[in-house]
Amino acid sequence: MPTRNDSALASALRLSVMRLARRMRAEQSDSSLTLSQTSALATLERKGPLTPRELAAQERVQPPSMTRIAAALEVAGLVTRTGHPTDGRQVLLAASPAGAALLREDRRRRDAWLAQRLRELEPDEVAVLARAARILDRLAGS
Repeated sequence: MPTRNDSALASALRLSVMRLARRMRAEQSDSSLTLSQTSALATLERKGPLTPRELAAQERVQPPSMTRIAAALEVAGLVTRTGHPTDGRQVLLAASPAGAALLREDRRRRDAWLAQRLRELEPDEVAVLARAARILDRLAGS
């Protein structure tokens, strides 16, 4: 059963993570993409070609929503669509070279911004954040 301290920590973490995410979004290299589009493109780059249904499952969105997201990415030239090698009724989506380049630039900008902020911290604060990053990653995966 959560205690008052657990609830206070949960609230503080939620606010801090949301503020940091908002600030990191401000460093996005292409602000024309939505968060959902950027996330789907990154999943395709990381996981390789996926069917729209597989991508929707990975992104935890409904297939019709993923259809709209994928269509917008394809129109922008960031995603390619090819026939499925074993099922002619399906297609595979993949990050295009332009999509992969956009993600690389986006990561470079965000990493540079965050690295600069980390240089402003004390060494013991950086050590705490290194440990916290692993814990936050575990929380995000649960």
